[in-house]
Amino acid sequence: MGEIAALPFEKALAELEDIVTRLERGNVALEDSIAIYERGEALKKHCDGLLRSAEMRIEKITLGADGKPAGAEPFDAD
Repeated sequence: MGEIAALPFEKALAELEDIVTRLERGNVALEDSIAIYERGEALKKHCDGLLRSAEMRIEKITLGADGKPAGAEPFDAD
């Protein structure tokens, strides 16, 4: 599953959505279901990591007393 780490967010999310659709249909053999579920877990973890990384790079614009942009500070997800 090392190739998952190289996937861009959009491709990983699309593959994850495909896996969910396949599992929801319920017409996948048990062993195949387990394998694609495990891949789905890895894809979800990868997407979560990419999103966290993107959030850390976002800066929040701060306003001065006059209401005009005065600078930026790191994004705080909380």
